[in-house]
Amino acid sequence: MTLNRRHFLKAAGAGLALANIPTIHAATPPRVIVIGGGFAGATVAKYIRLWSNFSVDVTLVDPKPQHTSCVLSNLILNNQLPFSKLKLPYSSLESKYGVNVVRDKAVEINGPGNQIRLKNGGWRSYDRLVIATGIGFKKPNGLDSKLSPHAWIAGGQTKLLARQLAGMNAESTFVMTIPKSPYRCPPGPYERACLVANMFVQRGLTSVDNPRVMVLDANSGIQAERETFSHAFNSIYRNVVQYVPDAEVHNVDSSSGMVYTTAGTFQGDILNVIPQNRATSFVRRQGLTDGDNWAPVDPTTYESVLSEFQGVHIIGDSQNTNQPKSAHMANAQAKICTDAILRSLSGIPTDTIERLRNITTNSACYSPITKDQASWLTANYFYNPDLEMMQLRHVGEAEEWNHSNYKQMFVWASNLFTDCFG
Repeated sequence: MTLNRRHFLKAAGAGLALANIPTIHAATPPRVIVIGGGFAGATVAKYIRLWSNFSVDVTLVDPKPQHTSCVLSNLILNNQLPFSKLKLPYSSLESKYGVNVVRDKAVEINGPGNQIRLKNGGWRSYDRLVIATGIGFKKPNGLDSKLSPHAWIAGGQTKLLARQLAGMNAESTFVMTIPKSPYRCPPGPYERACLVANMFVQRGLTSVDNPRVMVLDANSGIQAERETFSHAFNSIYRNVVQYVPDAEVHNVDSSSGMVYTTAGTFQGDILNVIPQNRATSFVRRQGLTDGDNWAPVDPTTYESVLSEFQGVHIIGDSQNTNQPKSAHMANAQAKICTDAILRSLSGIPTDTIERLRNITTNSACYSPITKDQASWLTANYFYNPDLEMMQLRHVGEAEEWNHSNYKQMFVWASNLFTDCFG
């Protein structure tokens, strides 16, 4: 389905229509603990306070003083954005919404006892627990991320890869790997490949006989914005990018720049190896993944389907619904989770047909293709009561990349940042 920008922006605001949930009156306010302060965690902490009319006690636990956004982080690599713009503090959550932000790390869950143990704060009781700890990795043998950064969690890895790219010369080859789906931010790797290719072009470091950007994709084809990225690879970057599908990584030798895959062996001066994604180690250690890479949840509440974890909700990248793992999707899931938690705390059913038919989510993003032009993508989902799952309604991408989309990208990101953290 083809969408124009007006439809895209309308779709980007899609979400659950919250019912009129009354203020919760109790001698002791219900306690909700949120583990992880990324887009999912910050959103659910904010909206539980806001939609409950500040009648629920919310504690947000994260060891870091602020969140570093993966959204827009590829622009650090080509020096189009200062790193400081990725910093999203928790100050508004505290001052505007009364969220209790605790700098600590969760280490253990006692599901039957409704308790969680913090590294420094000891055991804490909760009425509802929300886990939003982001993404984890399964690294291939031989990978040293200090030499071959993934830069898939924004921070020091992003800065390291940016420094390596700044040192490129006429003989340099950039090799990046894309893990099998599902992984965080489906268009992100292809976007990065375009930006790095554009850096080679801008510096006049291209060679017709020697592609400078090798994209080794473990999947059989491009996973998002297929028309856009295929066109980019085959047109403006046809002498720069070599795209290799079905290239699943087996081993890496970071010291020599070698990558061993099912499609052959490749060598690069700069290796950007993005490992296979999975739930975070905390989620896996607690037994929330049911022996799989992801945590099984009910997509109408995001509560764990495992009997020993009733009252525990998993949102964002670690859960196992068929929706994309993205910041915008995490924001949408957090609002559905918020609605379900407040209904449960108020004694209101969460499984009415009216509510189920109103559950929709959206994953929207912009993808820079050059240093000043971008495309966009949106995918809408709805809950199908008959199939008991989230189902894709439609997906669309920009008909072309252009400068107008590039400027709009910052407006979209700013709105998302504000909705989650502002």
